[in-house]
Order: sequence, then structure tokens, then C-alpha cells
Amino acid sequence: MGGDHGSIVPVLFELVVTVLLIASMWRVFDKAGQPGWAAIIPIYSGYVLCEVADKPGWWVLLMFVPLVNLIIWILVSLGVADQFGKGAGFGVGLMLLPFIFYPILAFTEA
Repeated sequence: MGGDHGSIVPVLFELVVTVLLIASMWRVFDKAGQPGWAAIIPIYSGYVLCEVADKPGWWVLLMFVPLVNLIIWILVSLGVADQFGKGAGFGVGLMLLPFIFYPILAFTEA
């Protein structure tokens, strides 16, 4: 009788991480002089992130090309870190662990 419906804990964890990332991106966009609400618009947020990183907005199209997107994400992450006065290690952290590094960028003095 007891069907395995899984646990609600992973779903709640994912929801919390998603809300944290949206709030962090909203704040980062605001700090960079961009519209914060752009964080909730899927493709436009990538465009705004390119603008924050001081990269061409059309790079968002390259994010849809396999393998090229990895290079673009690295360059954009490094650009965002640089714009906020952080080093290359922080930029790599933005790419690999965004749920840790974007809140740091958003809610500290950067």
C-alpha cells in the first residue's frame, strides 16, 4: 500500500536554492545598474548578465551552442567577478557554485 512517492525534502531544498539564486541575481543586477526584475526572465537574464560582465549582449546566443557555452560561461563569470572587484578564483566560483558565490556577491559590500 505504501507507494514510494519520494520525499518532499529535495523539492523544498530545490525551491529554497532557486529563490535564493533569483534574489541574489536580482540584487547583483541592481548593484550593476541593471533592472533587477530581469533575473526572472530566462533568456533576458542571460543578456543582462552579459551586459553586467561588460561582454556583448549577442553572446547570449552562443550560450545555446554546445561546448562554446562553457567558454562563454567562463568568460562571463570572470567578467562579472571583475566588474565587482573580485579575482579570477571568485569568477570560477560564480560558474561552478553559483548558489554560494552569487549570494556572497549580492549581499556583501562588493
